[in-house]
Amino acid sequence: MIRKHSFRGVMAGFATSALALAVSAQAFAGTVTTDGADIVIKTKGGFEASTVDKEFSFKLGGRLQADFDQFDGLYSANGKTANEAYFRRAILELSGTAYKDWKYVMNIDFSADDGASKWDEASIAYTGFAPVTIKAGRFDPEFGLEKATSSKWISTIERSAIYDLADWVNDKKDGMGLQVSGVAGNMFYGSAGYFHRKSDDGINEDKNGKAEGGYNLRGVIAPMAEAGNVLHFGVNYAHRNTDDFNGRVRSRMNVRGMTENGKNKQDRVIFAPSAAGQFDGDAAWGLEAAFAAGPFSIQSEYLKRDIDAKSSSVRNDREATGYNVQLAYTLTGEARGYRLDGGRFDSIKPANKETGAWELVYRYDNLKAEESGFEDTKGKIHTVGVNWYANEAVKVSANYLKADTKNTGNAAGDDDGDAFSLRLQYQF
Repeated sequence: MIRKHSFRGVMAGFATSALALAVSAQAFAGTVTTDGADIVIKTKGGFEASTVDKEFSFKLGGRLQADFDQFDGLYSANGKTANEAYFRRAILELSGTAYKDWKYVMNIDFSADDGASKWDEASIAYTGFAPVTIKAGRFDPEFGLEKATSSKWISTIERSAIYDLADWVNDKKDGMGLQVSGVAGNMFYGSAGYFHRKSDDGINEDKNGKAEGGYNLRGVIAPMAEAGNVLHFGVNYAHRNTDDFNGRVRSRMNVRGMTENGKNKQDRVIFAPSAAGQFDGDAAWGLEAAFAAGPFSIQSEYLKRDIDAKSSSVRNDREATGYNVQLAYTLTGEARGYRLDGGRFDSIKPANKETGAWELVYRYDNLKAEESGFEDTKGKIHTVGVNWYANEAVKVSANYLKADTKNTGNAAGDDDGDAFSLRLQYQF
């Protein structure tokens, strides 16, 4: 069992030791001897040591994302202006290779408001069956293009709100998973995984002690798969075994700060209310597409969630659907990176190390939830943003968001709102 509170001291001590090693390595010249192959040490983008034969490696890295949100209307409990400053992520990452075919990742996130740390990822992967990879441990399931793209390199500060409609599809929920993935023919990527995770009420098992499990499937075809030359299509399906869950559908509407600690915050916009124990079937499927030509990219995703009622005499089946369209353009000419292994966009690397790279982005999100006998709830969000990639380690982002809903809102009756978000990111 992985615990949440006992790792801070261990990892802090480990990070201190690694930093001391890095400093001492640069402070003293001399000869390093090993009992195996020669060692190569890199300090660009973290601290990494590896053998020249690639049999063993070790890397210490991480990311820090400091956010500020100001918002009003439906984003706050009473409709008045509120704001919040917080660490969105503060992750320390240890990764590497052992005996060539074994890969490991251990990430700890220190960003919780209560000061607690938790495992963001702790996984082991075997790559000896190339091009197939088998991974086990705690890690995010795969569903969707924007989720596959690292939070460091998405073009908006927060990922699309359509993922809120079925938040479990990409959430490990303090559970464990087993996934098989691979690349074929230089244009295909696929993954299939089974995950044991918590249900909506925070319980890992049903009343009989059976694990609350589920599976995710993702397939991608990308006949063009390189930076500045991308044509990408994907399909996703996820299903979970649940017992008496509440069927609630809600969203932060792309502003994380609205639910952070502080006054005048509300607990998300409700698209379908909680009905405890009235639902027992949950599945979602999605489509994704992207195109990139030089500094320009366009991407879109569609998600549909089907929630099955236990008894039609009490509640009816629910359906939640959402789609988005995003346009991005790099003013300084750089192209967004792309990786077929994982079917995802990657970083923008500034060509000019002094002025960096500048990117403009616009995204439209559309959300809807419906149940027979109740009014449909709808929402839409316009996001306009700019990103400055000062260098390969520092990124500064600003987003303006305008949201509008129908048949839902906050306790004060507001059905629309505005928000302004800022992020300073450092990754190594």
